[in-house]
Amino acid sequence: MDSLRRTALIGGGLYLLTFFSSIPAVFLLAPVLDDPGYIVGAGNDTAVLLGCFLDLINAFACIGTAVVLYPVVKRQNGSAALGFVTSRVMEAAIIVIGVVSLLSIVTLRQDLAATAGADAASLVTTGQSLVATRNWTFLLGPDLMAGINALLLGSLMYRSGLVPRIIPLLGLIGGPLLIAASIAILFGASSLVLIVVIPVAVWEFSLGVYLVVKGFRPCAITADLTTAAN
Repeated sequence: MDSLRRTALIGGGLYLLTFFSSIPAVFLLAPVLDDPGYIVGAGNDTAVLLGCFLDLINAFACIGTAVVLYPVVKRQNGSAALGFVTSRVMEAAIIVIGVVSLLSIVTLRQDLAATAGADAASLVTTGQSLVATRNWTFLLGPDLMAGINALLLGSLMYRSGLVPRIIPLLGLIGGPLLIAASIAILFGASSLVLIVVIPVAVWEFSLGVYLVVKGFRPCAITADLTTAAN
């Protein structure tokens, strides 16, 4: 396996890993996110911890996709490629902040909620505050930053021809929609992200599948890298 094929395989695999880790986490974290009294109740901490662990995997996989693809896409546009790495790292950092918020709820529930004389009302308020923090990180990380990522990497992939242009076109269409919806929600609009996130999700999933199955398409960048390797 040559280095280009290996890069495509690892990069695509990491993109798929973000799906395989983040989707189960949604269901595992639902109890702590949906139950205002979770912190003083008989919650399933094991499920929450597993969901947080999967979110951490998602965060590290996000960074991995950018680091692995950077040496290739920088040959199309170095500034845009560096911007993609930076935005991906920011997305991962925001996800980790949300994970820490939920882990704090588990800690408080285990250490304080069962303590005699603990102020249940204060604990519930604290738990709701930590859930609110996590909800904001979800909007600013996997939603807003994902839209920015789609624009940056989508433009690099579209112009370079490393993958069929229909794939990055989904990102170039969905990215601005997701960014606009996230900003609208930030200023109080209704939850539009569930609708507009679909093109970006399809873009990332199809990119991952194509890179794993096919690798990079022959183009000027792959020719230059092959020549340099030889």
